[in-house]
This record gives sequence, C-alpha cells and structure tokens, in this order.
Amino acid sequence: MSIKEAVTEAQTATATATTRYVGQSVARLDGPAKTTGQARFAAEHSYPDLAYAALVYSTIARGRIIAIDTTEARGVQGVVTVLTHQNAPAMSPPGKMSLLRPSSMAVSASVNYLATDEVHWNGQPVAVVVAETPETARYAASLVRPAYEQFPAVVDFAAAIPDAVPDKGIPLLAGPADKGNAVAALAAAPVSVDLEFSTPQHNHNAIEPHATTAVWNGDQLTVHEGSQHISGLRAHLAKRFGVPEEAIRVLSPFVGGGFGAKTRPWAGTLLAVLAARVTGRPIRLALSREGVYHTVGGRTASTQRVALGASRDGRLTAIVHSSVSRTGRVGGMAEPITEVTQHLYAAPNIQLSQRVVQLDLLSNTFMRAPGEAIGSFGVESAMDELAWKLGRDPIELRMINEPDRDPVGGQPFTHRMLREAFTLGAERFGWQDRDPRAASMRDGRWLVGMGVATAYRGSMAMPAAVTVRLQADGTVVVLCGLHEMGMGAPTVQAQVAADQMGVRLEAVRIEYGDSELPRSAGAFGSAQTASVTASLLAACTKLKKSVLTLARRLPDSPLKGVKLGEVDARDGGLYHQGGGLRYTDILAAAGRDQVEAAHKTNMPAFVAKTVRDLRFRSRSASGAHFCEVRVDADTGEIRVSRWLGVFDVGTVLNARTASSQLRGGIIWGIGMALEEQTLIDPRTGRIVNPSLSEYHIPVHADIPHIDVHYLNEADPTMPLGLLGLGEIGITGAAAAVANAIRHATGKRVLDLPITLDKVL
Repeated sequence: MSIKEAVTEAQTATATATTRYVGQSVARLDGPAKTTGQARFAAEHSYPDLAYAALVYSTIARGRIIAIDTTEARGVQGVVTVLTHQNAPAMSPPGKMSLLRPSSMAVSASVNYLATDEVHWNGQPVAVVVAETPETARYAASLVRPAYEQFPAVVDFAAAIPDAVPDKGIPLLAGPADKGNAVAALAAAPVSVDLEFSTPQHNHNAIEPHATTAVWNGDQLTVHEGSQHISGLRAHLAKRFGVPEEAIRVLSPFVGGGFGAKTRPWAGTLLAVLAARVTGRPIRLALSREGVYHTVGGRTASTQRVALGASRDGRLTAIVHSSVSRTGRVGGMAEPITEVTQHLYAAPNIQLSQRVVQLDLLSNTFMRAPGEAIGSFGVESAMDELAWKLGRDPIELRMINEPDRDPVGGQPFTHRMLREAFTLGAERFGWQDRDPRAASMRDGRWLVGMGVATAYRGSMAMPAAVTVRLQADGTVVVLCGLHEMGMGAPTVQAQVAADQMGVRLEAVRIEYGDSELPRSAGAFGSAQTASVTASLLAACTKLKKSVLTLARRLPDSPLKGVKLGEVDARDGGLYHQGGGLRYTDILAAAGRDQVEAAHKTNMPAFVAKTVRDLRFRSRSASGAHFCEVRVDADTGEIRVSRWLGVFDVGTVLNARTASSQLRGGIIWGIGMALEEQTLIDPRTGRIVNPSLSEYHIPVHADIPHIDVHYLNEADPTMPLGLLGLGEIGITGAAAAVANAIRHATGKRVLDLPITLDKVL
C-alpha cells in the first residue's frame, strides 16, 4: 500500500471522537486468568524432581540450642535431608540497613538463619526438613527435637513501656516536632482533653500465605515468590548467596495479597533457596497460616497519649501527641505513629514525640498505612472527644481547625480538599439527621450512633523504569517489573498507555512481575502507580517522537515538518489537521518490525526532587469517613450498619479498581476497630492465636454496603494528577467506628479492639 493510499484509508476509518480509558471503570485484565485458574502463584510452579521443605520452629523466646536430635526425622521414608546450624552452609550476613545499599532495604531481621545456635524469638526457624512430599516434610519436621539453654527474655510490651527510649526516626519521614510551647499552652487552655490509647499487635493474613519455589542451575537462581519488591528481593538474595544480581531471576506475576508483608523476604524465602542449593533440587516451601505468624512480621502494638487544648470557640491552642511502639531485638522499624498529626490540624503549639522498646519477638514490619493507621485512631478519637466537651459538631470542629498550610512545617499544600469531602459526605450520609445527644437515637433494642473521622496519607513517588514497544501490527507492549497484588496495577497502566498512544485497550499488552524487565518501584507506600505512570508517560512521549521521525521521512507523508506537539495520537496512529498515518503503515513503509523507547528515573534528580518536595511543599491524599453503628443495649453487640467514604485522591485512573481498594482499606479499618488482635503469652512470647479460627477478621456478614465517592480533582504536581490510594482507606476508619460508638452509648473506648465487654 502506498503512503497516499494509507492516508486515504486512515482518514476514512478515523473516528469522530477519541476514546479515552483513564478514569473509566475497566475490569482487571488479569481477571480471566485468576477466575479460571490459569494464573499460577508462587507455590504452583512444578519442576522435575521437585522436593518440599518444612520448617522447625523454636519454642523459646531467647537462648541457644545446646543439642538438636534429627535422627528420628532422618529415618522417615522420603526425607531427603534435615538442615540445622550443625550442617547447613552459612549465608552471608544481611548487614545493616542503608539508603545507599538497595539490598539492605529488604532486610527483615539480622538473624543469619542456620548459621548460629542463638534463638531470638519464639517461632524462629531452627531447622529445615526436605522431603519428597509436603506431608512427609511436615511430619518429619515434627520429629526434630531441639534442646535449649534459655536466657531471660522481654516479651511483654505493656511491661516494657517504662524502658522505652526516643525513636531515632525513619529516613524521609517527619521526626519529632516541637512548635511553640505545647505543654504550657495545654495547661492554660480553657478546654482540654488528655487521653491514653492502646492498640494491639496485628498480623498479616493475605489470602496467599508466603511461599517460595527456588531452582538453582549452577550459579543461576530462579525464584517464584509473591513479592511487593522484586528488585529488593533480587538484590538481597544476591548478597546472601554470593552471586551477581544478573544471575538471579525473580518471577512474581501474581501475588495473592501483600499489604506490606511481602515487601521484604523472610526466613521461609531464604531457607527455601538455601535448601535448593544444598540438595541440588528444586524446592517448594509453602508456609502454613501458623508458619506465617511465626516467621513474618506484623504491626507493632502501641500506646498513645493525645492531649488537645482549645479556646471555647473550638480553635486548637495545643496539640500533644506521643507514642510508644516496639521493634524486635533483631530488626524492625519504629512505627511513625505521630506522622499523621504533623499535617492534620492548625495549632500554634504542637509537640510530637515517639519512643520505642526492643522486645525478644519477631521483627515488626510494614502493614497497610504504617503509622497513620493507628496514629489516626488516637488523634481522631481525641478530636471527637473534644467536640463532645465543647458541645460542638465534630465536623464543624474539624473545619474550624482546617489549616491553609502544613501545621508544623509551614509548607503549602499541593492539593487539599477536606472541606469539600466533609461537605459532600455530610449531605450524602444525612448527617443533618443526627441527634447530637449521646445515646439518644434508638431502633428497637439497638442504640444507633453516627461518627466521622479524617483520613490522611502522605503521597510520594519512587524511581521506576519503563520500556514501551510499538510492534508492526499496531500492538503496544509495556515492559516494567511492576507488582500486581490484586489492585489492578497492570490494568491502569494499560489504560494510560492506550490513551497516550491512541490505541484501543485490547491493543496494549503489559509484561510485568519479572526481575528481567525494567526495574519498577516497589508496591508499597501507595507509590507504585504514580512512579510507574511518570516513567510510562515519558517513555510514550519518546516513542511517539521516534515514530513521528520515521513518518516525516516517508515520501508523500502528511506529517512532514510537523512537530510532536502538533500531533494527536489516536485511532491507532498519529494525526495532524492536514492528515495522518496509522502506526502499522508507518512501520511497514519504514521497513521496521518494531520501535521502542525507554525511560528510567534519574536518581540524582529524583533525590533532589524528593528533598525539595519535603522541604517546600506538602502532598497527600485525604478524605472523610462517615460511619453508623448499632449497639445492642443489653448485650453490647456492635454492628456497623452504614458507611460512606469521600476521598480526595487526585485523578482516579480506574473507577472500578479505585473503589475496590478504598473499600478494602475501610474493611480492614473496621476489623482493626472491632476484631483484630494478636495475643502473645507474656511468659513465653508465643503467639497463642496464630490462625484465622482464633485471629478474627471481618467476614461478609460483618460489613454493610460501603458507599465510596471520590472528588477526582487532579493534583498539579503529580503524573496525570493522581495521588496514591492503596492505604488511605484504612486511615481514620477505626476512629470513625469508635466515634460512632461514643455517640450511640456515651462511652469512649480507648483500647482496640472494641469488644462488647468494653461498652457494657
């Protein structure tokens, strides 16, 4: 076909309007694979001669192994080997965390598993059994007999609080704050509240428990692993096993939930890889639910003091927020609990401080909205209690104290629409029908209460690399090692690519979940979508420029002399007011099978921008929770009966997946408020409820219809105007429940979870 014929056909086929996918409700592209069973997760990859591994867990909190009898276990038919500290080759030690060493960011604990006789927590793996079947491996593991010398251990968080020390802080997060003189202002305030809150330890319960399939081929390692941070896992394994990163391939296309737990590799991953190297066979190690509790960290327990001083007209004069959280003696990071209070309310005097205790427990780790999830429970409950003391509407009190700049740092907000969120939410929820008196609303035997709380989560971006390839058939292929944990990450990137390249969504293919692809940002910190989108936009621009260059060189091209800014990518090609060409015709005429372009974040520029952002502007997602509860006046049973969340999360790329993520965060917040708690024996450090039969999470019958609305207003400083929304839903949710219970019953519950005995 000549260029003239191609131009004529393209003009005839051109639609009158350009289809745009960003913002539409698009079903997940991986939905069919998951619903039909075609998707294979980490423990579903088979290899010839595959063997199975099971862990043996310590039964003491601190001490050392003085003997370990593996005779009976080795005698079981089908057992391949039993690895202990007596015969396992040592891995390289993990080293300390450093922002300058990417592999160190994946360190979950300082323990060098099976290279020491030391025990650091109750549940630490002390042996690995490898067998021909998983049943044999588990049975033989039960026959391993360690003997210990026990050392004194500190495992009781509440008892250890007096020994807490100041938290050193987390890089790139706000630390302590001391603006004005909050202590004096609190003492002088005409009206004040001073409350002590506590939250328990929480453990992860992703639908896919942690699992690893590891295969060595000489010094080449392939790992199938559910990961939120493929590049970090790869770098960490390279260090621990003494091979170049290029020798390791991590495959993680499908992850059955992560929520922070799969950001770092834990003992199961390392020991599966170690067992594969020792035996020379492919190894599969799939943790039981109890095994996850023993070897994968969760959220720290906490205590908080929130004290607020105000004038009689409701204006805050003082905010004091202090906290205590815990780490493990062998790892973990202090929870940034007061981070949320840095940004919520205007006050001339603000004091924020955090302390931490080290316990002989497994390292704590990231769990959806670390810091903000539990910090917002304290500060938003305290604001509600101040409203009761002042006799003011809790929404009105928040709006009186809504700042026009960041309260501590003074930076201007890039985007903040909390007033609009609360106004819209109040109208949609029927807040005007709320009787402001406590325990005044009833429906038969049920006491009815309505509560609100602010949602807040800082917004950020991280480095990411993307390659975009245009193929001769007009297909656009996006290559990026991004992570899909059920939130629809490949789907939204396909939407962005389709819009940018002007092709139908069906013509876009996303290749992801593979360490051999360009390196993505991790799927944590609500940052992956913004990070990848920024690089995808840049790569698409480069690609269109390259294709336009080809088109301009063609004889009789309608795009000769046309600049990129004058071209519209649509209908599968590049068009200008004087005409245009399809991609397929451009590549065919140029004799090209494909054209591709890549973009990689410039690290010095990224670091400079991040520092500048922190110093000169404040960026976040925010929102308003509205909750209605019913409390049985006789039994204290609590039911959440209605929920509305209105969120300011910038541009929404996919209406369907965004609503799903926001609802998921709210459901987790309801569970945090009413059900979730890890129970630890204060004598032994043993988790006594390590299963879903005893660790309670919400089920379908616990959750009402959740109405989610978002303002869909772009943040001008972010790619496509989007802000992260993966974690915002849980922030403030527990406080909204507690505040609704306060309205229903007149009782302020300060300790989570809010069980019926606390309201009777």
